[in-house]
Amino acid sequence: MSVKVITVGEKILGANEDKAKENKKLLDSYGILTINIMSSPGAGKTTLLMSTIKAIGKKTRIAVIEGDVASSVDAEKINALGIPAVQINTGGGCHLEAGQVTEALKNLPLDKIDLLFIENVGNLICTNNYVLGEDIRLMIASTPEGDDKPLKYPAMFADSDVVIISKTDLQPYLDFNEKTFRRVVDGLNSDVTIFPVSCKTGAGMDAWVNWLEAKVNNKKTVKK
Repeated sequence: MSVKVITVGEKILGANEDKAKENKKLLDSYGILTINIMSSPGAGKTTLLMSTIKAIGKKTRIAVIEGDVASSVDAEKINALGIPAVQINTGGGCHLEAGQVTEALKNLPLDKIDLLFIENVGNLICTNNYVLGEDIRLMIASTPEGDDKPLKYPAMFADSDVVIISKTDLQPYLDFNEKTFRRVVDGLNSDVTIFPVSCKTGAGMDAWVNWLEAKVNNKKTVKK
């Protein structure tokens, strides 16, 4: 008789996927659009969140789950804007897992939320391996990181629904080639939507916000 060998990784990912399905079912029942934000450290996840909240927070009910190795700095920034935020500290873990999100959801007023952002731990290696129950995977790549990030970390871009090129106000001072970046990303994922954005100047924010609001409204319609 042959022996079935299951690696630890398969066990962990399978259990994570089951929990993610439970999260999505719960979030869907409330009509909440959920976005998993991934990037390297310092790419501008929290800054994008804060700019987005300021743009649509008065008409869209937003909540945030913050994932970090330690501290509650980012959650405090979000909470200061009047937005409910729950901090997950992984204690050294390099990604969020669905079970952690499950616990965070217990501390949010789900009946008063239209849009949930999950800010994942800053990491380009493995965050894409763990589904959390999200509708949309958003990858942020900042211009100072260089246009070669999709070549070095292809899985992160291949698994994303949306890619935001952040800090475009710095582009004139860098060697970042947007055409090269787009060509590689499109080659990895032909269905991806790309938004160049500068939170500092506001350039590109309207396109991003309009797209986001349409997705939120569509989610509400589907729920009804």
